[in-house]
Amino acid sequence: MIIRLQTERFDPGALLSAFCNRRGDVGAVVSFTGLVRGEAGGVEALELEAYPGFTETEIEREAQAAIERFALLDVMALHRIGRIAPGEAIVFVATAAAHRRAAFEAADFLMDYLKSRAPFWKKSHGPDGARWIEPTAKDYEDAKRWTKDLT
Repeated sequence: MIIRLQTERFDPGALLSAFCNRRGDVGAVVSFTGLVRGEAGGVEALELEAYPGFTETEIEREAQAAIERFALLDVMALHRIGRIAPGEAIVFVATAAAHRRAAFEAADFLMDYLKSRAPFWKKSHGPDGARWIEPTAKDYEDAKRWTKDLT
């Protein structure tokens, strides 16, 4: 399992290639790459803050839950922090499993966690200034598929 936060840009294709390399035990790998949306000029940058050590530990805990729940063979979650421009990759999640359904569901499970409950603080910078961003009602609704404990 690899869980990493970083300020530097990353190449999703290179990450996926490395994750898939020499995987004789795996029948399926699913990956997701999230990009910062420009919102038709309304977003000049997205800024993410994390609490060092704590944020990675919490993501790792959820990744371990995904491993157990979906019988995963491996997980990678890389998330950018700092200031990120529209069009840049902000998150990469890859899951490896014996079968495709488990890999798909686990990637979706992890992304729902990262969107709704992961300990990040997000600020959008645009022409009208900066504003803090909270998860949307849709983010919470999506995450409810996995647990009844979300509010």
